Amino acid sequence: MANLHRLPTWDPKGGLRCVVESPRGSKAKFKYEADLEIFTLTRSLILGVTYPYDWGFVPSTLAPDGDPLDVMMFHDTPTFSGVVMSCDPIGALLVTQRKSDGSGRQPNHRLFAVPKGSEREEESQDARELPRRVRQELEAFFIAAGALADKELEIVDWVGPTEARELVEEGERLFKSSR
Repeated sequence: MANLHRLPTWDPKGGLRCVVESPRGSKAKFKYEADLEIFTLTRSLILGVTYPYDWGFVPSTLAPDGDPLDVMMFHDTPTFSGVVMSCDPIGALLVTQRKSDGSGRQPNHRLFAVPKGSEREEESQDARELPRRVRQELEAFFIAAGALADKELEIVDWVGPTEARELVEEGERLFKSSR
């Protein structure tokens, strides 16, 4: 099995590669452990909270928290841990969270993407144009999902596809410079 963290970020046709860690409907957060090339259970979500869409990471990127960039993939059916999808980035929710050492706050943005060829691809081109209620529910989900992880998420803003691509490009630069 290949190390999923090291897959190329973009596929040959220009699609953003997204790796599923926690499938839609999961009540648990899973994490890919690159050194072991396996998925592990990180924690259970709080009662009543499940992942609204597939959740995972963008390979060959690095976020300020030291992990690959986070991504939520909008599509209608759950997949499973380890699935790699070719997607179009449609935006991001900019957030900050408390640093693990308690010394301040750091960015930990959530990208949003739509799998190429899905019906949602035609509906959702810009995360900022999602219905207001959907955006509010996603914000509430991320706050609830991090509640027992002691992250203290703070919502900053919603950005569109151009800014999402810029976040991916910055993540690629950080990944390359860390090697």
